[in-house]
Amino acid sequence: MRVCFRSSVQPELLGEYRRRHAAVWPEMLAALKDAGWNNYSLFLDGDGLLIGYLECDDFDAVRARMALTDVNARWQAEMATLFRDSDVPPDEGFRVLDEVFNLEEQLAAAAGSSAGAAAVGH
Repeated sequence: MRVCFRSSVQPELLGEYRRRHAAVWPEMLAALKDAGWNNYSLFLDGDGLLIGYLECDDFDAVRARMALTDVNARWQAEMATLFRDSDVPPDEGFRVLDEVFNLEEQLAAAAGSSAGAAAVGH
């Protein structure tokens, strides 16, 4: 499944957020991969809007696997002060967005419709 989420970094702390993500702890990188966070990217706008994207088998499951790791608890504690809503760990404050369009899925559906229509015509 594909997952996109949003969060908010404090605009005055964008430089620090970027600095920390330029050299994520190797143990954290390994934990994310081991937990099933695939093709994971973060995108940051100048106003603090943070968009995350990942591919995984089950988002709740990969979040739960990360929650079991000590490195995630340490990372979330380090990052918490950089977010607007610092009353919860950053990874618990993600707002998951609904996917409303996917090119490949619509192309596949259109190809299937064309094939079905051609078969009916014969």
